[in-house]
Parts: sequence; C-alpha cells; structure tokens
Amino acid sequence: MIHRLILILGLLWPGIVVANDWDALDTPGAFTIMRHALAPGTGDPANMTVGDCSTQRNLDQSGRDQAARIGQAFRDRGQAFGVVLTSQWCRCRETAELLNLGPVQDVPAFNSFFQDFSTRDSQTAEALTLLADRSDRPFVVTHQVNISALTGQTTRSGEVLVVRHAGDRLDVLGSIRIDP
Repeated sequence: MIHRLILILGLLWPGIVVANDWDALDTPGAFTIMRHALAPGTGDPANMTVGDCSTQRNLDQSGRDQAARIGQAFRDRGQAFGVVLTSQWCRCRETAELLNLGPVQDVPAFNSFFQDFSTRDSQTAEALTLLADRSDRPFVVTHQVNISALTGQTTRSGEVLVVRHAGDRLDVLGSIRIDP
C-alpha cells in the first residue's frame, strides 16, 4: 500500500522518490551505480574531448537540481559512501560533485564507450575488477552503456541502482529514482 502511495505521489509531484528500494542498501556488500543526472540529448558531438566541457553534452539546470536532490535524499537517510567514483565526462563529474556524498575520483573505466563499442569488454572487466571486494562502499556515477554492460539493465537519467558484485557482473538489488 505504501509503495502504491509513493508511486501516485511521484506522478502528481515531480521531484519526489518514485522508486523506493532504500532497504536494498542494507544488503551486505551493497553499493550504488548511477546514470548521470539529466543531460538533454543523446551521445556527444563528434569533436568531444575529455576534460573540455564545451565539447560535450552537459547537465542542464534540471539535471543539476536532480543531482543535488538525489544526494540530499541519501544524506537524509544517513547513507554514507567512502568515495564517489565517476566517469571523466563532464556530465558525470558534475553529477558526482553535486551529489556531495564523498570525495570524487575520476575512473577511466567508467567513461562512456557509446561512440566506440570496441572498448566495452575491456572497460567492463576493468570496472568489475575495480569494484571487487571494496571496503569503502563506493557510489559510482557513469553512463547508460556502462551500466547496461555491468548489470544487463537499462536506466533513466539520474536513476540509482543498488547492486553488489557477483563475479562477472553486478547483481541489481533495487532501484532508486528521483525525477528532475
């Protein structure tokens, strides 16, 4: 009943939690992986350069607000993370910083391979190795293609999956979504 009420409220008032799997965070070994907040468009321009935000698709004000609300929702529930691991793309890095959930660390293994799928397998393997047996409970901010490769699941902008490492993939335990 409570989940149905939350869903109805989420449809009536944008910005409130419309997926509510907070309890999944209590699972031993659970951590989070998030698709960056709202950045209108698809992909990046052909001249995209890592480190030069003027050449990339970036967060708009709704995306910045969404990232800040997501971080606040986690802080309000007392959720702590040792580190926020992020893609080097500006929209991910800005999302990670606006979450304000811990020190932000750039990790090339979480960079998008949307325009070059030849790196998919090596990046996914590197990400899984990096996420194995961590004691610092990371919060990961990355891209749809990376999340799909790691979990087999698609996500919306700003959606947070609660996951745990399962060898050659990440098992999805739940989802948390706060719309822009």
